Amino acid sequence: MNIRSILLGGLVASLASLSWQAQAQEPQRVEAHPGVSLSAPQTTRGLKWKVAVGRFSNETQYGKGIFYDRENDPMAKQALDLLMAKLGAAGKFILLERSDADKVAAEVKAGSSQRIPADYLILGSITAFGRKTTGSEGVFTSEKRQTVEAGVSIRIIEVSSGQVIFSDEAKGQAETTSKSTLGFGGKAGYDATLSDKAISGAIDQLIEGIINKCSDKPWRTYLLSADDEGIILAGGASQGIRPGDVFTVYKQGKQVTNPQTGTTFRLAGKAVAQVRVDQVAGESIDSEYAIASLISGAFDTKKLGEYYLQP
Repeated sequence: MNIRSILLGGLVASLASLSWQAQAQEPQRVEAHPGVSLSAPQTTRGLKWKVAVGRFSNETQYGKGIFYDRENDPMAKQALDLLMAKLGAAGKFILLERSDADKVAAEVKAGSSQRIPADYLILGSITAFGRKTTGSEGVFTSEKRQTVEAGVSIRIIEVSSGQVIFSDEAKGQAETTSKSTLGFGGKAGYDATLSDKAISGAIDQLIEGIINKCSDKPWRTYLLSADDEGIILAGGASQGIRPGDVFTVYKQGKQVTNPQTGTTFRLAGKAVAQVRVDQVAGESIDSEYAIASLISGAFDTKKLGEYYLQP
């Protein structure tokens, strides 16, 4: 081994050592990937909309009979109860009682929606209902099948505007089968539960659209009063409002009409102030309110009806 080879080997070893030391001394760097936040995750809290569910109408042949009693229609009651139960299970809404829902429907029809204690009104109807029994008889076996089909349609009305913002219809089916061989086996009589199952199947197809449509707009509330004692907001603990919540006050945009369609609508509101909730109070859902303080901005306390608040 000559001197040149020794010197070359030493140089390579020195460079490798320096490279290792540089890598060891360089601090580790954490890089954020697109769409990934290095900050602590934040939990979002949804505020609940107030939804009134009106009585279902019966548009079937049974509902058009001269002896039909709207107040005691079992199918309409089934549909209403099922829809209320499924909306309640979603946990996103405050549901008004049936009597309140009827008042809301009457006021929307009359065009006076300023004092209605609901954000949305859901109206439904049973559009189809039928039951049939089929079967077959063999030498040794027999079969009997009961089938019930039901059709349900719903409409969602935005109370503030009185406009129908969503409508849909679905059909559900339920059936039961009994078989017997040489006289042995099940013998099914009239199954009253099939109507519940058929109506429930139809509502199951509608419920996702109802929930999405009722919660796709930003939540809002309104000013009830504003004076030296504080700023009073509509809504309280049941709707998810808590002390410390900050809301932006918007002045409603002007109302315009599109000459091509004849549709009347409001332009987007303008942010004018911010308030912070100090406390919530009220003994029931209808009487709940929040007391807030002004953080920034200003609004006209004599024209509270021109404003709304959003988180």
